[in-house]
Amino acid sequence: MSRLRSIVIGHPWKSGALVLAASFIVSVFVPIPQSELSPLPVISLRITDRNDITLREVLSDQEGRAYWLRPDEIPPQLINATIAAEDKYFYHHPGVNPLAIARAFFQDVAAMRLVSGGSTITQQVIRNIYHEKRTVLGKIVEAWLALRLERTISKNEILLQYLNRVPYGNGTYGAEAASRLYFRKPVSHLSIAEAAFLAAIPNSPTGSNPYRVFSRAKSRQQLILKRMLDEELITKEEYKRAAEEPVILQDPGRNLRAPHFTDMILNSIPPDERARMSVVRTTLDYNIQKAVEILLKGHISMLKKFHVTNGAVVVVDNATCDIAALAGSVDYFDSLRDGQFNGALAERQPGSALKPFVYGLALESGMTAADIIPDIPFAAPTRTGAFIPQNYDKKFHGPVHLRTALACSYNVPAVRVAQAVGVDAVLARLRECGLTTLDKPASYYGLGVVLGDGEVTLLDLTRAYSMLARGGYFLSDRTILSYRDVAGNTHEFVPADSPEFGGSPRIVYSPQVAYILANILSDDDARAPSFGFDSPISLPFPCAVKTGTSKDYKDNWTVGFTPRWTVGVWVGNFDATPMRSVSGITGAGPIFRDVMLYLEQNSRWLSFPQPDGIVRVKVCTRSGKLPTKDCPGTMEEVFIKGTEPTAKCGMHHVYRIDDRTGRLADARTPKQFVETKLVETLPPIFDAWLDRQKADDTRGASNNQPGVGKEPASEQTRRSLTSADFGIAPPENGSVYKIDPSLRRQFQMLDVAVVAGPAYQNVRLFVDGKLYSNLSAEKIARWALLPGLHEFRLSGEKNGRDLRSAPVRIMVY
Repeated sequence: MSRLRSIVIGHPWKSGALVLAASFIVSVFVPIPQSELSPLPVISLRITDRNDITLREVLSDQEGRAYWLRPDEIPPQLINATIAAEDKYFYHHPGVNPLAIARAFFQDVAAMRLVSGGSTITQQVIRNIYHEKRTVLGKIVEAWLALRLERTISKNEILLQYLNRVPYGNGTYGAEAASRLYFRKPVSHLSIAEAAFLAAIPNSPTGSNPYRVFSRAKSRQQLILKRMLDEELITKEEYKRAAEEPVILQDPGRNLRAPHFTDMILNSIPPDERARMSVVRTTLDYNIQKAVEILLKGHISMLKKFHVTNGAVVVVDNATCDIAALAGSVDYFDSLRDGQFNGALAERQPGSALKPFVYGLALESGMTAADIIPDIPFAAPTRTGAFIPQNYDKKFHGPVHLRTALACSYNVPAVRVAQAVGVDAVLARLRECGLTTLDKPASYYGLGVVLGDGEVTLLDLTRAYSMLARGGYFLSDRTILSYRDVAGNTHEFVPADSPEFGGSPRIVYSPQVAYILANILSDDDARAPSFGFDSPISLPFPCAVKTGTSKDYKDNWTVGFTPRWTVGVWVGNFDATPMRSVSGITGAGPIFRDVMLYLEQNSRWLSFPQPDGIVRVKVCTRSGKLPTKDCPGTMEEVFIKGTEPTAKCGMHHVYRIDDRTGRLADARTPKQFVETKLVETLPPIFDAWLDRQKADDTRGASNNQPGVGKEPASEQTRRSLTSADFGIAPPENGSVYKIDPSLRRQFQMLDVAVVAGPAYQNVRLFVDGKLYSNLSAEKIARWALLPGLHEFRLSGEKNGRDLRSAPVRIMVY
């Protein structure tokens, strides 16, 4: 003690050296702050599909790609290759290697510059944390920090820091990012040869860049494999196989897949939460996404001649409402057509695509798929005047079943149903279906909302249809399955309303209503009058489909579902210019068909599961009531139990006619003169429509409701007049009239119009062979309805000759 005191007093420079040495020794034991070892500045965010295929990488704070690995994720072959390449004494030195430093010193002196650093793995970790300059002073500080790091964390933790931090070239940091770039696989799947190849790069990421100087990286790989053999880190057999194994690099390409979808992911994660994530695993299936993008691009290219430049597709997995694919445009990188605009999120008019949800309300209120809805001229009063809907084909179809009205997408019946259930109820239910962009009051939309006079997004509409596929259960769409934080911990994403995870989904429609809607929308026979039997939406498996076209041809939709998948397709132009005569069946329909065929190509086709509470009943094909022996045909219809018909059809009657007189036959009529006729009688609301149909028939137009209010076709062929300007119209030959017992008979009169040119004289009307009235040209006679079969005929004179018109026969009962 006295000697030490004398040294301190007698030699102050020695005391300073002692203090400095003591301080250095003490400082080596000062731990590196854990904040300096945080992976946050290094880690980039990787977005993957559900099968771990990288979709997008968001660069780290160091403008690179890096994914933080856990110790158990690093394979031994990569550890061994790294130690053989960088620091074979790693497990034996305290953080610096004096022999390596001495060797580097002499090399640097000989070259008169820094050519060799002699850095250990620990020192390289420090360099990548603190980025000290490569000067003598910088190397001293680096060594000091390396000594401290060795006393802060274990050797294995230092190795983990190294493999997660060091640059591997081409913007990658850490072995995982490098492995995915060069080999498109995680490090856990690397072979010995591939691990050695990766270990060859950090020594000189630029000089050994595999994409530029592959031979240099390959030579260093062979050197590392030899060192691994010499250090007995691999066997001779492993060395031989690895040395001969070809290294196949993957094309770096454009590492941005499903760009609209990944944009959505990034926008949905707050920045502070994103900073804590290293990997986000999404619901998207990239194999499906690729197919969707190819099909969309191909079909839109064929529609260019119709002034169609863009489209969007959404695919949803019905079981979980996971988004399996989403293409927001034909080409994300097409700036001329606003390719980065996401058409799946754009608010557009859906046309007829909202009709199923309105008919669902009608079914809830007690209507059935067999009910008759009048498709006849109809004007609904509004605040600004009358709303007069028209069908897409510009025709009226008379009495149609609810099934036919929905399957054929007739507008007039849909508006009638919306009026019956109420616009407020329609709008409220559409919002329950997730169509929240319909945010204005009911008075703003009016009855036109059922025809698409509002704006929705393709994503919302596809999700709403998936609700029908699930039997009326609404789920929020899911885009993220899980994420990994920077510490390597995985967190599952659990939707609050998913039944798969014990949630409570919202019931929008009963399973019975949803089933009937699916049954109608998948009925090829029911939609054949509008779309034909071989339309683009006719598929070889059960598939419920609905099309929609906005009234100005700016938006074109097809949305539908199988038990497994729901697909939504929009076609149009982002600049809102109209397409040229493109409907949902010709524009979006073929895309929908091909996407569905791809999705179901390797699956066992499933029918829509029938829930309890559904009954099937045979009904008359025309009236929808229980059939009688007089009904011309029957069909099986589905009903919610308790709503099936109990009344028999009153629309069809068979009459026995005396062929000699045209009157009803009785017991005294000889059998050889008895003719039976089937007569179909419609309610009075259809009278005007029938008159219009008969007038069209007279002009040679075809009638799409054969047999309604008419005799068989054989009778209809006898309509020609003896002269083009001499006859009776109306009534039309074959017309049927029913006496209403609730009206006074004097109010049940038939107007008989006489058509006779000015050259005709002494024009007389005969009813049932008896003179009824003497008439002048262009006059109308009124005749009181009487039960039975009646014949009307004109007689007159022209140029001294007696003429008779063709007979007009009608039935009254």
